[in-house]
Amino acid sequence: MAGYPQRKRERFTWADMLTWPDDERWEIIGGEAFDMSPPPLSRHQLISMRLTGALLEFFKGKRCQPYAAPFGVKLSDEDVVQPDLFVICNPKQIKHTHIEGPPTLVIEILSESSLRRDRIQKWALYERFGVREYWIVTPHPALIEVYRLRGGQYQLAGDYGKDDTLRSATFRGLSIVLAPVFDFPLEPGEELPVVRESPVSYGRRRRR
Repeated sequence: MAGYPQRKRERFTWADMLTWPDDERWEIIGGEAFDMSPPPLSRHQLISMRLTGALLEFFKGKRCQPYAAPFGVKLSDEDVVQPDLFVICNPKQIKHTHIEGPPTLVIEILSESSLRRDRIQKWALYERFGVREYWIVTPHPALIEVYRLRGGQYQLAGDYGKDDTLRSATFRGLSIVLAPVFDFPLEPGEELPVVRESPVSYGRRRRR
């Protein structure tokens, strides 16, 4: 998700957010406010819509249900985020205005302005609050990293490219063919890489 800190004050809380204009989109992480504008690029939206379709199909008639931004997830009074996509399995968490507590699965689609926050700040946040599974989606070159929480830390469960079929580490039977998800034209000057290396580890070092 895009955005940079704009509101200038030492710390903000959930109560502060309730007073902000409805037409503005913000996250707060550790009390720091992040402006969620400008809106995402077209390929971000295509990926989000296609993953949403796959999740809706899989979870149809099941207890767990997928949600998409913009919809707030309140992890604490100083940590309120809007993941691109997420899955809630406890109906008691679903409030009229937001989600209360950590989702079971969170999916973040990277942009240039959100890369550091998604890979470092949100990584640590989701890990700390017990989000069981975290997908990090790189639009180009196409890659989805699937991390699962073990012993309080994220471990890489699998990394999947455009020609692969993603498999969830938490939800048995959840698999997504990724070729249609990443089917969008490249910008002038973009090239498809010949070799894909395994993603580097971010945040705390994963246990072996």
